[in-house]
Amino acid sequence: MNDLLLAKSIFLICVFLSLFSAERIARAAKPPEARVRLLRNFGLWIIVALASPLIVAPLTALGANHIVWERNPELTVGLIGLAVLVIDLVVLDLWTYWLHRAYHRVPLMWRLHEVHHRDEFLDTTSAVRFHLGEVVLSALLRLIPVTLLATPLTTVIVFETVLLASALFHHSNIKLPRALERALSYFIVTPSIHWVHHHAIRADTDSNYSSILSVWDRLFASRSATVRTSDMKIGAEGVEDLSFIGLLLAPMVRKDP
Repeated sequence: MNDLLLAKSIFLICVFLSLFSAERIARAAKPPEARVRLLRNFGLWIIVALASPLIVAPLTALGANHIVWERNPELTVGLIGLAVLVIDLVVLDLWTYWLHRAYHRVPLMWRLHEVHHRDEFLDTTSAVRFHLGEVVLSALLRLIPVTLLATPLTTVIVFETVLLASALFHHSNIKLPRALERALSYFIVTPSIHWVHHHAIRADTDSNYSSILSVWDRLFASRSATVRTSDMKIGAEGVEDLSFIGLLLAPMVRKDP
């Protein structure tokens, strides 16, 4: 298991560094010159990274090891095991889609998720800009499908790896060839899809919820018809980004009606 976690970390570091570098070679939009934004994003990520081994990882292991029923051994080997793994990943991705919708619809959940949406530009660092409260809540809620499906811990780790790699990709400020991005968008979430989700217009913000597979937005009629442009205003409608401390405190601060 430790080898798998190490492989996950190495793989994600490589993905991040590759995309972070590619953004500086073939960028889709001109990034802001202020580096304080990067410091805010990395600061939020460091808090999550430090807290994960103490909070999030134990929650994930708890759900994957204390299950309602045991799977039959034949469901974990060979082609059948591979098929079950794929089904598990698809179900977890579907759960993540509906959880994402809930973060936009439930006011208390939105207060946590808005920290992510206040970012006024999108790049790979946006993919790791989340409030610790949201990360912990998501880990708790993921226990539901993990427990009911008796999902092995290895499968959960694979899913989390694919999920974060996908997030790094579709938040990235990379200019892809139009034909390639269009072809990819039929199957997975691409920057052209997810940037619209971060458009500072609430109607677009409340759309394009998919995280890995792009089919969910088409299937559940939540795909926006808006086309991404390089000058699209990014952020949360009607509010501006906050200082690092302001972002940490934002979910606890009561807003005027």
